[in-house]
Amino acid sequence: MTSPEPAAGSLERSPRTTLTTFRHDPRALWPEHARKLYDYLVAIYGEDDLLPTLAAAWIAHQRSINTQKSYARGFRVFEEFARDHGTHPTAVKFVLADTFRLYLETTPTWVRVKGGRPGEMARTGKPYADASRKNALSAASSFFSYLDKVSDDGVKNPFDAVQRPYIDPTYSPTPGYTEAEWARFVAVARDEHRVAAYRKRAYALLLMLYTCCLRIDSLLNARVEDLGYDKGHRVLLLEKVKGGGRKKKPIPPVAWDALQDYLAGRETGWLFCTASGGQLDEPAVWRLLQSLAKRAGLPLRGPHGVKGDAVTHALAKPDARPDKVQQWADHKDSRTTQLYNRRRELLDDSPGYGLAADVAGALVQGVDD
Repeated sequence: MTSPEPAAGSLERSPRTTLTTFRHDPRALWPEHARKLYDYLVAIYGEDDLLPTLAAAWIAHQRSINTQKSYARGFRVFEEFARDHGTHPTAVKFVLADTFRLYLETTPTWVRVKGGRPGEMARTGKPYADASRKNALSAASSFFSYLDKVSDDGVKNPFDAVQRPYIDPTYSPTPGYTEAEWARFVAVARDEHRVAAYRKRAYALLLMLYTCCLRIDSLLNARVEDLGYDKGHRVLLLEKVKGGGRKKKPIPPVAWDALQDYLAGRETGWLFCTASGGQLDEPAVWRLLQSLAKRAGLPLRGPHGVKGDAVTHALAKPDARPDKVQQWADHKDSRTTQLYNRRRELLDDSPGYGLAADVAGALVQGVDD
């Protein structure tokens, strides 16, 4: 299938007419997810189409690595949909944008073919979840907002009037662990892997995620050189936290000791790395945590639940200060922090427990009578 033609107007100009006027190509400074999206789109549309450069520059414009990654993933879903409908992504209007919303609700997702060729995928999975649909629609809308900013004549955002899925802020699909379950989980990481190097890495990684209240992408992008000391505290300097900026995270002694045991004197490179020294990635951490959960007899889940547990447990302390927890968790809005309390209270304070106790007592009394 040939790639559709771009929208008419100021977006028709080739990226070469602007980028080649610089002594150094700005694309060399793009972050990873911008470069990957550029290469993906160039293979489809060619270098003379403006879309690869615009889309990649839009991704590079996002402040956090997590946003860059999620928007690039969502945009690829939108781009494939537009191309399948014979429309260049920049030429999409409201009717097709709203059809994209319906498409996300019903279309099977890509899943790996069991027993198939390496990398073989098929659309046989469940339709996109609410959060995935919202991300894809938000990504497409953000792209058009960016086009409006960089275009000489302005671009109307066709997603402005498209309804997005409602996400209940008190609901999380990730199962939470109690503090006792967390202690068991960490103990398994510390004690039960047969390879000492992997055991030390798993133990240090879990303690850093939990006691420093870190996002997994922030921790995996940290380097040994980012470790430091400030006013009596061992710290980790994060270059890009959610929303952009830099921040120093104090490292508690138990996590620092585990980290130093794992590093074994190493002073350079990725803070958490593979056996060959490469950057440890999220899929590897997912596999690790699921393996540990099975051994500990706990519900399976990925690394994103660790920060949620840390916030929930911190808020449950008798002397908890929500403002301090908010700052520690890097939440810009206090309402985000309080959501963790609300989620816990919805479970702990369920009236169903009282009703069940009454029913159980009545049943026991009936048997005695």
